[in-house]
Amino acid sequence: MFSLKDKVALVTGSTRGIGLAIARFYAQAGAKVVISSRKAEACERVAGELLAQGYEAIAVPCNVSDKAQLQNLVDRTLEQWGRIDVLVCNAATNPVYGPLAQISDEAWEKVMGTNVQSILWLCNMVLPGMAQRGGGSVIMVSSIAAIKGNAVIGAYAVSKAAEAELARCLAVEWGPSNIRVNAIAPGLIKTDFARALWEDPVWREKAEQKAPLRRLGEPEDIAGVALFLASDASSFVTGHLLVADGGETIC
Repeated sequence: MFSLKDKVALVTGSTRGIGLAIARFYAQAGAKVVISSRKAEACERVAGELLAQGYEAIAVPCNVSDKAQLQNLVDRTLEQWGRIDVLVCNAATNPVYGPLAQISDEAWEKVMGTNVQSILWLCNMVLPGMAQRGGGSVIMVSSIAAIKGNAVIGAYAVSKAAEAELARCLAVEWGPSNIRVNAIAPGLIKTDFARALWEDPVWREKAEQKAPLRRLGEPEDIAGVALFLASDASSFVTGHLLVADGGETIC
């Protein structure tokens, strides 16, 4: 049920953190994996590590905010393997910290462009081919910020809420073509993206005590959820925002 044997999985932002963990889990489950992030050297390093372990992988650098680079990412994948069965939209940005009253137009546009517009572009490039080949799975990495108010990362939160709604809308549009579209809402995960938070001992203790599981998340915690959503184990799950936060949002 959890096998991805002979499937082709494209994972954006897959050279570190949650994206890297997902790529590794998918490779271990039998998938051919496309490693992608902005830096070519990092992509080659991760793909090389997977190849050295006997898995199938290619490296395709891509800045997701550039539509032409996204098209190249899709084209290169299709040239290599002829199909995309699983699409994971993980790349994101959060360049501002502070109230929305102070955010610049440029920062707002960057957050919404990278975290929402790029995903719609990529899905519109990939999903028609998925439909022609009988279906597939799309997974968007959202955040619990999508379901909570926030006074300091409001733009990021709004973008992640939009991403979750995008997953629902695409699930409705593409469900008849046997394409499932879901989103994951991680809590605080020990990644470089959130390092400033979890390396602060006071903040970290507060976060750990708030969560019923009494710990922060690891990238592998989210990779397991992403494997479920990519595999036949979730064949009747679509349009869902799956929260993986150690129970933080239930308190």
